[in-house]
Amino acid sequence: MLNLSALAASSAFAEPFPYFTARNALDSASLAAVSETFPAIPGPGIFPLSELKYGGAFAELLADIESPALETLIGEKLGVDLTGLPLMITVRGYCRARDGRIHNDSKDKVATCLLYLNEAGWDADGGRLRLLRDGMDLDNRIAEIAPEGGNFVAFRRTENSWHGHASYEGPRRYIMFNWLASDVALAKNVGRHRISAAFKRLGTRNG
Repeated sequence: MLNLSALAASSAFAEPFPYFTARNALDSASLAAVSETFPAIPGPGIFPLSELKYGGAFAELLADIESPALETLIGEKLGVDLTGLPLMITVRGYCRARDGRIHNDSKDKVATCLLYLNEAGWDADGGRLRLLRDGMDLDNRIAEIAPEGGNFVAFRRTENSWHGHASYEGPRRYIMFNWLASDVALAKNVGRHRISAAFKRLGTRNG
């Protein structure tokens, strides 16, 4: 389902930090099938797989993401050995206006990938992920990725791997997957997401 050829054919860059982007990581038929089986997400925020119910094409896509072939490809393009590192997969379905502020990933993360699952033709100015040269200026970008279905971005976590997006509120679907530095880091990050998901569910029911 995941188009590894499209990822392999994309250009990789080393400065100011290792990254690459790709289009058509999913073809239109696969994207439609995944969209139909996208899990019900109760609100904004990032949810670990353990907090979601899913099946069908969505589960098939996850199997591709967990494959050794993808691990090898991502590692080669980013110049880092990911062999044996734990993989964390999380899902977002909705974006809040305050999301997307410029940040750098924690040192727990070795590499980050985002696969977008929205419809084609993203018209909004907000919600477009920008990879940045610094942690201060959202316009000082090296790349911008519209969150249209099938668009893909991967980058290696460094001390200057800044990223963010302009404010947007509304549906914004993606699968994010990170290779983490250790099993301890995996447990810590998944636990944090589980706690956050529980509070979001409680808030949704109370609202």
